Amino acid sequence: MSRTSTGDDLAAFIPDVDSLSERLRGTGYLAEPGLATALFCAVRLPQPLLLEGEAGVGKTQAAKALAEILDTPLIRLQCFEGIDASEALYEWNYPRQLLGIRVAEAQGSAVEEESLFGRDYLVERPLLKAIEHRGPRPAVLLIDEVDRADEEFEAFLFELLAESSVTIPEIGTLHAHHKPIVILTSNRTRDLHDALKRRCLYHWIDYPSLEHATSIVRMRVPEADETLVSDIAAAVARLRTLDVQKPPGIAEAIDWVHAAILLGVQTFDAEAVQRTLGTVLKYREDHDVAREAGLAWVAGA
Repeated sequence: MSRTSTGDDLAAFIPDVDSLSERLRGTGYLAEPGLATALFCAVRLPQPLLLEGEAGVGKTQAAKALAEILDTPLIRLQCFEGIDASEALYEWNYPRQLLGIRVAEAQGSAVEEESLFGRDYLVERPLLKAIEHRGPRPAVLLIDEVDRADEEFEAFLFELLAESSVTIPEIGTLHAHHKPIVILTSNRTRDLHDALKRRCLYHWIDYPSLEHATSIVRMRVPEADETLVSDIAAAVARLRTLDVQKPPGIAEAIDWVHAAILLGVQTFDAEAVQRTLGTVLKYREDHDVAREAGLAWVAGA
């Protein structure tokens, strides 16, 4: 499929923001209008989208839902301190190269260096997989927690995203068959370089309102009692007002509901909070802060 036909296909499949919102809803992802608009532009322009926000507000899930509605692969690159191009782009399969040398020697054949650096010996990492994806629709490339990587890797990403191609010295330059839809996420553990930000669309995902949060959890855990969902969503909102190291988000609210269902919680009270607090607060100090505020208060009593 050509780039033009791919664009036409996406235009017909997602003609406007409302249609994208409805398709996302069908996957269980309830996007507020600003986020739906940002995702729509990322797909249709196309242009990389940088999503920032606290952990647990749905940044990664947005990319997963987008890949699901487009029926295209989600290719994820998890960033970490010290990540380099070989871990993100490609590397050579050295054990297989060594085996090839030994087989050739056993057969008395000459080993040409060029034969050891062909596609058969190339190990594709996420960035190269996204560029090499042949469609019919573009892959969704999720570059998760880009703020964990260093500035040198950030500069490398900027170059690759600008060109949608990569040069492998032994093979040549590989161009994207379909420019990937790129979603970058950041928890803002450090500021990203202005050059990368200028290249991207931007959207900040805030903690949802209580009403929106309740709707999201109900959609994600449809088997849960509505009162239980409402009580837990409200409890999560109350916990976020405390001085905790890791304020809980939607992901923790969903986990809390699942745990309550598993344990057969009928009434969400101080005892229920005591039994399940570890699903939503992940630091001992945060547990102490919650207990000082009062578990009955957390439960809404």
